[in-house]
Amino acid sequence: MSSLKSDFNELMERIKAGRDFGHASFEPIFYLVFSPASILEVKRQTSAWEAKLRNDGWSVHKFSIAEEIQKILDAAPLKKIWIVADSKEPLQWEKTNKALANALTNGSLQERLETVLRKLEGQRNTILLVTDVEALHPYMRIGSIESQLQGKFHVPTVFFYPGVRTGKTQLKFLGFYPEDGNYRSVHVGG
Repeated sequence: MSSLKSDFNELMERIKAGRDFGHASFEPIFYLVFSPASILEVKRQTSAWEAKLRNDGWSVHKFSIAEEIQKILDAAPLKKIWIVADSKEPLQWEKTNKALANALTNGSLQERLETVLRKLEGQRNTILLVTDVEALHPYMRIGSIESQLQGKFHVPTVFFYPGVRTGKTQLKFLGFYPEDGNYRSVHVGG
């Protein structure tokens, strides 16, 4: 099994080289695929990778899925109702997760990522790191967001993806979701 360090270095070489010719539509979307058991190690390495990228001349931007989900849920109009309902039935996880999923699957997370991508468009030597992808569980998977943003990726965008690679374009989110081959990205690691 490859190491996170070597996978990250390979990823950066691929970004520098660009995607293979022959793709119908070139978008600089990359996935650093790693075992779910390595989530904490990836978090520890992220600041070192950011520093390395800056030293290599990149303008590094980060989009934390976990932080954005927290902002969306904090601003949700139904938040007070959720808290009251949860305090009355604290073990009703299915209801809680359904309410939270409704707040996230309405496009608000996608819109936030799209806003960042729009701001970065046209900036040279810019890279966007999308972290904390595991925070989407159990609400949704990143592939659904990626597909809705087709045509909007103009700077190299790296998704830190905890999962298992089962083919050139197939991934299993967190290692236990069903395989999903609806990715248009380059996958390294996994």
